[in-house]
Amino acid sequence: MRRTLLFLPGNNPGNLQSGAVFGADGIILDLEDSVSPAEKDAARLLVASALKSVDYAGVERAVRINTLATGGEADIAAVVPCRPDAVMPPKTESIDDIRACEALLEEAEAACGAAKKTLIMPLIETPMGLARCLEIALASKRVTLLSLGGEDYTASLGTQRTREGRELIFARGMLDSNDAPFADTNDPEGLFLDTQNARTFGFKGKFAINPRQISVIHKAFAPTAKEIAWAKRILVVIEEAQKKGAGVIALDGKMVDAPIVAAPFIWQTCSACLRRNNHAQDHSRPRDSRSARRHRAQTLCRRIRRPPLGDARSAPRQVQTAGRCQVPAGP
Repeated sequence: MRRTLLFLPGNNPGNLQSGAVFGADGIILDLEDSVSPAEKDAARLLVASALKSVDYAGVERAVRINTLATGGEADIAAVVPCRPDAVMPPKTESIDDIRACEALLEEAEAACGAAKKTLIMPLIETPMGLARCLEIALASKRVTLLSLGGEDYTASLGTQRTREGRELIFARGMLDSNDAPFADTNDPEGLFLDTQNARTFGFKGKFAINPRQISVIHKAFAPTAKEIAWAKRILVVIEEAQKKGAGVIALDGKMVDAPIVAAPFIWQTCSACLRRNNHAQDHSRPRDSRSARRHRAQTLCRRIRRPPLGDARSAPRQVQTAGRCQVPAGP
């Protein structure tokens, strides 16, 4: 689950040390835009040291490198021996960009004897990259997440970011994996609305540039009580229809057929409901094991003939068609 990916400037030792306490689902140790050219070398050493010595308590750790033409090769050589989970190449525009990054990763991994492959999280920041997002997503098995870089994207269009985000409508319609950051850290209401807007386009997560933004983004992505209640009712109606052998059913006067039953929202909401119920249990009772929780989720998901949430390892990699590009949320 990647609802939030928090940027941490690579030249700020305090932030690098505190990455695990902010509550983000993942952190991005940044060597690119947040670091001035004069501090690139020092930041590279700081990030490598943090990866080796700081306990991030299981939080996913990615490193945003510079473009390969402006220091990215040195970034990869420095951080890969420290075992980051992923690298994030900026301004990705083609298959060649991914293949060049992959070749450098393979070289660095071979040199340090790394058994685990470093994943790639391409950052789409130009109209060219957006037009080629499908081929970028399929360029390598290492590609695990595509993200939209809103500031550079709008700059390349010759326009500016707005609170309403109208300038990102086309980009969000093409790419629905991880959304661009909301730049105003003093506008939580605007951030909430921007995140909800991204969610309506199918985005599953969003960049955060300040720890204060994390809880707001999580709230915007969380299913509401009304949505959970509706999803539960859908499951009940589906079960009743299956017993009767009915193919099409109605709920509150609205038809419930295969597309609605198959909607990711249904099984994601059910899984979120299960997690919420587990947290609400009496803490004096032993907590359900992971296998028990997965079994309960599988039981619910069988009713709607969908794979259980979080089962991406056993499912084939898929890319959404019809002009929109989506990469699975995890390897």
